[in-house]
Amino acid sequence: MTLLALDIGNTRLKWAYYASPQPGAALLAQGAEFLENIDKLAEGVWATLAQPAHILGSVVAGDAIKRRVEEQMEMWDIAPRWVVASESEAGLSNGYDYPSRLGADRWVAMIGAYHRMLAQGQPRPMVVVMVGTAVTVEAISPQGRFLGGFILPGHGIMLRALESGTAGLHVPTGDVCHFPTNTSDALTSGGTFAIAGAVECMVQHVRQHCGAEPMCVMTGGAGWKMAPSMTRPFELVDNLIFDGLLYIAQRRFSS
Repeated sequence: MTLLALDIGNTRLKWAYYASPQPGAALLAQGAEFLENIDKLAEGVWATLAQPAHILGSVVAGDAIKRRVEEQMEMWDIAPRWVVASESEAGLSNGYDYPSRLGADRWVAMIGAYHRMLAQGQPRPMVVVMVGTAVTVEAISPQGRFLGGFILPGHGIMLRALESGTAGLHVPTGDVCHFPTNTSDALTSGGTFAIAGAVECMVQHVRQHCGAEPMCVMTGGAGWKMAPSMTRPFELVDNLIFDGLLYIAQRRFSS
């Protein structure tokens, strides 16, 4: 009853091969590829895997990328299943105006975060931040309802926008500091604190709306860069989307 879980973002495909489709399952193999290299998976690392019993994935990179990944799985006699946000799944309800239009990565990550909170004891509100090519900042009630969320540009997009629209500015390699005194540090710090400010704003909204201090969780490939600049403690979780996929898989595939 093995499971191949897929997280296909805007930049990379990450995969994890589990012994069973359930939370806490043993991780047998894992890897990541930039999207330009995914056409080599079948002849490369995936060639060493036994055919999984189930394949479940989250994809935000578009249909063309999804088709290329499906072509790499044609060696196995099993069709992948792709998560689409719905009105409710795995204990989480969806407050989006049009639930199916919520990004699959956001939905899956929130499911993983919500169950992580439940495992720690008393239900409480949450703020879930995913830092990647784009940044999402989600609010979840203690009862497991997605209240809404922000989407804003990731750090790289902000810097490239400034570079293309402002004479004399170039993508920097500066440091984050409280009082920048050079352009590179000013750009890096500005992007970082813009994201931190949006997160702090959501924390205040959730505290006021729910009447309780939210549990704050951060994930995504660039989460480790943001964590030191946050205004409050955040639990940094590497594979929140895989956690969510395991909870979804448990309900879809377990007999």
